[in-house]
Amino acid sequence: MTEKTPEGEAPNNDGRRAEGRVTARPYALHEAGAPQPKGMVRAVPTRSIHAVRSERPPIFHPKAPVITGEATYRGVLRVDGAISGQLNANGGAVTLKQRPRTGPEPELDGEIVFKDMLRVNGHVAGKLLSEKGTLIIADEALVNADIDVAVAIIDGTVNGNVVAHERLELGLRAKINGNIWTRSLKIKPGAIFEGECKILRDQENTRTG
Repeated sequence: MTEKTPEGEAPNNDGRRAEGRVTARPYALHEAGAPQPKGMVRAVPTRSIHAVRSERPPIFHPKAPVITGEATYRGVLRVDGAISGQLNANGGAVTLKQRPRTGPEPELDGEIVFKDMLRVNGHVAGKLLSEKGTLIIADEALVNADIDVAVAIIDGTVNGNVVAHERLELGLRAKINGNIWTRSLKIKPGAIFEGECKILRDQENTRTG
């Protein structure tokens, strides 16, 4: 049993006083349900939680890139985050980490052309074009654009016409507001499609530009 000491002092094992703020807390007895005797307290040094939090540096929370893959982009790029890399006349590489955007404006607004595969994770507008590539639109993505690709796999929301010359797949959360042209169409239960659908034949060409 130790005695309760005033704030600012705590007894050491040798009877001397220790400096610092202390808090009196009751001892826990070994026997469950046993009554707690009065006067049994111990001194425990404490530290301000606010002081600990103020010492931590601010944390940057990047989001997934708006698109994943190699593409040529022509349009406006709005940045709210950090950019690193090199730009020059002969090409270059730039890494962009964007903070989460909650506004109605798209992160990319222009023409995106790719060759192999492109994944859209965020909000884009304009046009998405690929002669032989596969376009994947994630379930959290919003695309306000016309799409003209070989294969399209859509799980998000598309406001625009979709041309998939080889195959089009609509996932559980897909929502299409526009017309569809494709040779092969697969729709999973739960997908929403508002528009007209036309099956392409070999002689038909609906490419824009």
